Amino acid sequence: MADVVQFRLEGMVDELDDFEKRGLFSRREIAEIVKQRRKFEYRLKRPCPLKQDYLTYIDYEIQLESLRRLRKKAVARELKKQGDKKMKKSISDFAGVKRILYIYRLAVTRYKGDIDLWFRYLEFCRARKNGTMKKVLAQLIRFHPKVPGVWIYAAAWEFDHNINVDAARSLMLSGLRVCPTSEDLWIEYLRMELTYLNKLKARKVALGEDEGSLVRENITAAEKQWREENKDLFMSMGETRGDNDESGVETLSKDKLDLFREKGSNLLETIYSGAIEALPSSFSLRKRVLEILEAMDLAHSEEMQSKILQDIKRDFASQPQYWDWLARLYCNPENVQGTSDIKEISRIEKAVKVYEEGLECVPSSAIFSLYVEFLRSIIVPVKGEQTLGLSSHTDNITSRLLMVYEKALTLGHITDDLACQYVLFYLELGRLDEAQKLAERLCSGKFSNSVKLWVLRVSTEIKCVLKDSPSPSKDDLKSIFELTKEVLKKFSVSESGSLWLKVLKFFANQSYYFDKLVEISLYALAKSGGNEDGFSLSSVIVDFVLQKDGIQRTREVYKKFLGLPHPGLAMYQTCIQLESNLATAGDKDGLANARKLFESALATYGQNVRLWQEYYTLESKIGSSETAAAVRWRARKTLKDATALATSSDL
Repeated sequence: MADVVQFRLEGMVDELDDFEKRGLFSRREIAEIVKQRRKFEYRLKRPCPLKQDYLTYIDYEIQLESLRRLRKKAVARELKKQGDKKMKKSISDFAGVKRILYIYRLAVTRYKGDIDLWFRYLEFCRARKNGTMKKVLAQLIRFHPKVPGVWIYAAAWEFDHNINVDAARSLMLSGLRVCPTSEDLWIEYLRMELTYLNKLKARKVALGEDEGSLVRENITAAEKQWREENKDLFMSMGETRGDNDESGVETLSKDKLDLFREKGSNLLETIYSGAIEALPSSFSLRKRVLEILEAMDLAHSEEMQSKILQDIKRDFASQPQYWDWLARLYCNPENVQGTSDIKEISRIEKAVKVYEEGLECVPSSAIFSLYVEFLRSIIVPVKGEQTLGLSSHTDNITSRLLMVYEKALTLGHITDDLACQYVLFYLELGRLDEAQKLAERLCSGKFSNSVKLWVLRVSTEIKCVLKDSPSPSKDDLKSIFELTKEVLKKFSVSESGSLWLKVLKFFANQSYYFDKLVEISLYALAKSGGNEDGFSLSSVIVDFVLQKDGIQRTREVYKKFLGLPHPGLAMYQTCIQLESNLATAGDKDGLANARKLFESALATYGQNVRLWQEYYTLESKIGSSETAAAVRWRARKTLKDATALATSSDL
């Protein structure tokens, strides 16, 4: 290994001498360069060098080459000021790039399957305009012919850099033979052919033999109207205002233009047919072809667009995504908001008709969800904007949305999420009574086991109770408690965490009902075996009791929870933190209670390193050195994971 590294370093002598001779680097800097290169070379000569070793070496050489070029420019400026001749190129001008290419070659030889590494290699060759680009591309294609991006990259390089359309087309066709099911390959091949045709068209225009472009101009209606009103400004120098001459010129130009438009249309139709034959079930492919067709000004574009739309409807009419896409073709909600144009309202109505047709063809929860999402995006304006043009139409959309929710519920295609949105929409509209009745109807029906809907129902009941008076009556309190009592017993604690939080907050100042809730929580935790994964109900109740009734009552409550089978670690930590804070504040019982809690917790969670750390920290701060040492000795004897002990600074 050392002999190979030494041989490689000796091969750099001429380059390093040139650095010093030209004054680009000092002797000390050259020594540092040699030191760094020796380190990298030894890394590469290991039995199994890592990919990062090659990349780090390459990054270092790239930075060194950038520094060399900057210093060469500075030296050249100084020589120019002194009147000397221009600096000639020497070995140091080529050695850096040559070495980087060599390291890349070593890297891709070892990691042939790393596509990212190959593309980094290619990007370096392209940036430096190195002649090995074609050779590297050939190697990449040989190793990874099944990767569509490789063929696209190679064809793009031939098309854009070498201006070799035949080679680019040949690469694309070869890629399509190897990867006929690649959607990206078909789309990029279509783009390339149309781009080439547009370049030929632009060349004709530059020579004065033609006019216009195959790329459709994206101008607004206002700009189009202004151009019509001021068309004299756009009249060419040789054009006259005579009607007969003008019509003749237009006819002649149209005939010339049709040659390219016709060929473009034929190209698109041919490639589209091949793509559909290879990918008959790809919906996104057809959408992308339509986008390209809309961006180009081709002959028979309307007929072609109609044909593609018919094909899509024939093959994908049974998919909800098709109807959603078709509706959004007529109306994009992002463009509607903040406009006063009546045409946009008609577009919304067309989109609604599409969704309604889709519901008749494919009645499902998916299309109902998409329909609702569309209508809600129309109603809710962009933040900070006003829906000026839609303000009079918003009521109709709101009614339509409520009808869609009700239709989904009636047909049995409503999901948990849609049902929650239905209730929340009534709440957003401020119609509490209707939201209350709807939540009751849903929870008593097919969604009786939905925790999210029960939370919404309880929230709605509480809002209705507090609507007229901030202090609820006894009957109201009793009705809400009776409503939630059976539900809290029905669901596990981990499922109904949000419902528990809402009910505890509502009854926090009602001692009778709060105590009843504590009893229900004890029953629920005992039923689940003390399991509190993700949500510690006992810790939440202890915090509520501490704020409401003080420390003595809190100790009584947490002892009840700790008396349950297998109390959770979160509960122990909450109680330990409480007693530790009291002990720090000078409470005489705090330290003794904290020690009891630690011992009880360690009996179940003896392998928890953090628990031992907290115990040791408590004894170090409040206890004595003997008790702290005893805790540390016990931890080292009890814990089985020696690595955890070694990495723990507190033990």
